[in-house]
Amino acid sequence: MPGPALPLVMAYYPDWASFDPEKIDFKRFDWIDFAFAVPDRNFNIKWDDPKAPEMLRRLVSAAHAVNKKAKLSIGGWSGSKFFSQAVSTTETRQTFVNNILTVYNEFNVDGIDIDWEYPGQTGESGNVVTSDDTKNFFLFLKLLKSTLPPDARITAATQSQPFAGPDGDPISDVSAFADVLDWILLMNYDVWGSSSVPGPNAPLYDRCHNSTQPEASALAGYTAWTTAGFPASQIVLGLPSYGYISKSTSSSLRQRSIAHLLSGRPIAHASESHAATVQVINDDGGGEDGAQVQFNELVAQGVLIRNEPDTNTHEVTYTSSGGFTRYWDDCSSTPFLRSESIRQIITYDDPLSLGMKAEFAARVGMLGVNMFDVHGDSAQWDLTDSVRRNLGLPHVPQSA
Repeated sequence: MPGPALPLVMAYYPDWASFDPEKIDFKRFDWIDFAFAVPDRNFNIKWDDPKAPEMLRRLVSAAHAVNKKAKLSIGGWSGSKFFSQAVSTTETRQTFVNNILTVYNEFNVDGIDIDWEYPGQTGESGNVVTSDDTKNFFLFLKLLKSTLPPDARITAATQSQPFAGPDGDPISDVSAFADVLDWILLMNYDVWGSSSVPGPNAPLYDRCHNSTQPEASALAGYTAWTTAGFPASQIVLGLPSYGYISKSTSSSLRQRSIAHLLSGRPIAHASESHAATVQVINDDGGGEDGAQVQFNELVAQGVLIRNEPDTNTHEVTYTSSGGFTRYWDDCSSTPFLRSESIRQIITYDDPLSLGMKAEFAARVGMLGVNMFDVHGDSAQWDLTDSVRRNLGLPHVPQSA
């Protein structure tokens, strides 16, 4: 499938988003994925949130009003329990596909995204896994493609490594999947979550060659999939708008000392002595280890301070505050924040690190990028604008 004239900019809109779908600035996006619908044990398409169907209708209406596209994402981390059974036989595949077609037509979406975590590998505890998952997944996608309208887009969210074969290892040839999928999304995030020895959430690469997960980075994912025969022009790089809070006394990211990280790199930070110490809290109002935190929450809580945009380039930077110091991990090309006094480390992405990932995606010929998720960006869309700028796309002025 040939790539478009311009790279695609996409984002997920989750059913737990904190703002209405009509508030998305669609001028900045080509596609929005609604997350998530989930298959049940009878392979029907269900919703975790009773308000989700109405939110999806509103999202599709808002997107179509300005000639943009919307997909429905099925699955997710907690919604993948029944995928294996749903694709296991000719009969179950037909039932599952028929149910997807019904939802596709009912909500007038432009495509379907399959977020099975993961074929042939256990994701969340309790998920069913078999050695035939990847083979059956292909047969399901082939049937789905022949059933949905020709202009429907079919995509899949994947790990950084290709689908698992019968032995549990990544298969060496995924070229056939390029015929049944319009594109895949490399979920290059959640590489490390919260820990007393935290690591980067979304590494661009393993520049220092000392990662304990060298296969999990944007570069490693791109290399693995293209080596296995999947075209770069059908790969989309996933970008996070969130990070992780860790309760830690560590002075480094995993296997990386701060002294090593900062060699030859400036530190962008405000003095810890000029602002009262802030304890970062997460989406649910807690600040304990294991919690995710959105980029815009770091701004709202006073941990990051927005600087004025550059009048020529429109670039925006953020300064650390609230007792935190910003460090740059040169090994993964991601920032992190550290407060020694309250023992918190925040691993996250900002306009600089996401811009570098977008530039990489454009340079290697990827189809575009997809952010998880849209409601984590700043009020001024600074993350998205940095991504667009580094993809070589036109600047979009701020709305009045």
